[in-house]
Amino acid sequence: METKKVLLALAALAQESRLAVFRLLVQTGPEGLAASKISEQLGLPPSSLSFHLKELSHADLVTSQQNGRFIIYSANISTMNQMLGFLTENCCGGNPCTPVQAQQCVTAES
Repeated sequence: METKKVLLALAALAQESRLAVFRLLVQTGPEGLAASKISEQLGLPPSSLSFHLKELSHADLVTSQQNGRFIIYSANISTMNQMLGFLTENCCGGNPCTPVQAQQCVTAES
């Protein structure tokens, strides 16, 4: 993943409501949620939610699909995984990193 795309994604997530929306969609899974359900669950006004979904979509963190008269939003897991891969690319000396290995790396550096 290119640095500019990672920065765009991180900037989109660096806001409390957008982070909450993204986390909710990750928890929901590929079936996604309609905007009205997201609004209900997070207590966000529809106008604010629309703005936040646009920002997340622009960063390619959220996808949308028409389902009848509703638009269903889902987390773009591929982009999330690419971003995490970019952030952990050189973790633990370039070896595949697991949470246990990451803790060992931190402990060894201390």
